[in-house]
Amino acid sequence: MTRRYALYWLPAPGSRLAAFGNAVLGCDVTSGAAVQHPSSLGDLAAVTAGARVYGFHATLKAPMRLAPGAAEADLIAAAQGLAAAHPPVTVGPLTVAALGAFLALVPEAPPPELGLLAAECVAALDSWRAPLTECERAKRRPERLGPRGRALLERWGYPHVFEAFRFHMTLTDALPAPERDAWHVRLAEAYAASGPEPLVIDAVCLLSQDGIEPFRLLARLPFGRAHG
Repeated sequence: MTRRYALYWLPAPGSRLAAFGNAVLGCDVTSGAAVQHPSSLGDLAAVTAGARVYGFHATLKAPMRLAPGAAEADLIAAAQGLAAAHPPVTVGPLTVAALGAFLALVPEAPPPELGLLAAECVAALDSWRAPLTECERAKRRPERLGPRGRALLERWGYPHVFEAFRFHMTLTDALPAPERDAWHVRLAEAYAASGPEPLVIDAVCLLSQDGIEPFRLLARLPFGRAHG
């Protein structure tokens, strides 16, 4: 069975943000437990099936297979080293927004440090990434990418990196416009009612996926450097 790994940011267990995102997607990626959708919002199960596999997260290093000869322990050690050397990143308030056909939580004003963190994560773990298979490449729809996107896909295994990176926490699958607009209103109201706090990233999380099973947490890696 093929195992993939990804480096994500996950909200802290027990936080209001985790409670909101887990309830929307119907799962807790940290524990693997199912979470009841709030019935007041409507049929969330019907619009989150794809997102549920990945859990409530923000991608920093996209899912990848290990390169030949690489071991899981090597990847964990590399991610630990990255986290230990990194200071916290103050992101600020989040808001519900449409990204193409799906809805997500995004920063209201993403700081430059956020893009730098993502770039560091992409580069620091790339030595352990297996090259793309033709099937993996096709799933990224290279025919829909511009020349730069195709170049990023070939070099880094994912097109939405570096200048194309946008921090987001997916809340729904792709939706047609009228349905998306209605869910936008409902989810924005629910997020406002959850008591949101400004986001500070002070840890990263390494996750794994076996076959088509949902992603599961391997390790939460706190940042080791203080502000200053």
